[in-house]
Amino acid sequence: MTAVQEKDRTEDLKALAEQAGRDLEDASALEILQWAADTFSRRFCVTSSMEDAVVAHLASRALPGVDVVFLDTGYHFPETIGTRDAVEAVMDVNVITLTPRRTVAEQDAEHGPRLHDRDPDLCCRLRKVEPLEQGLTSYLAWATGLRRDESPTRATTPVVGWDAKRRKVKISPIARWTQDDVDAYVAEHGVLTNPLLMDGYASVGCAPCTRRVLEGEDARSGRWSGSGKTECGLHG
Repeated sequence: MTAVQEKDRTEDLKALAEQAGRDLEDASALEILQWAADTFSRRFCVTSSMEDAVVAHLASRALPGVDVVFLDTGYHFPETIGTRDAVEAVMDVNVITLTPRRTVAEQDAEHGPRLHDRDPDLCCRLRKVEPLEQGLTSYLAWATGLRRDESPTRATTPVVGWDAKRRKVKISPIARWTQDDVDAYVAEHGVLTNPLLMDGYASVGCAPCTRRVLEGEDARSGRWSGSGKTECGLHG
């Protein structure tokens, strides 16, 4: 593909994403994912932190055997790895596990131990952002579990938008959902969830950078607590 053709395709995808964001704002999560499946077929994937399998379950209804991409940072709770293994075993999805270029030990040797405490942005870039960018290369669109009610930084999340950094269509089918909506879907469909959600964690990330939340805190407050950091870099 020439540079001109690549630019034209990028502009077409961007326009498609922006139009779909307007057209599908009031659509159900399943309708949004059905649009993604019909539009992109196997060049569409779901990313999952394995906090729960709600979006993966929804996507499997629209596109059985859909690719579900999981980032194994080397710092996950055992419960998170167990949730991934259970999703792979019981759901009609194809779990793809991405790993960073360096192991934790190799990263420690290069940057010093506990980089996540000293420079969490760099740690996230090395262990999350760069592996995901490589892992998404063959896809035109990817889905996330972002919700507007999770934190102020996510309040304007579109149901379909343009990921300018990766030049892909980014789909957030449950952006308009509340935690009650998630809980109701989990209960109705028996969807797998991370056991840590029943142990005081409202958002599950890497073990060194995640704590239980206190009453009245938003769901993301237990991530990078006290650092001023609110996002890992995957979403802007």
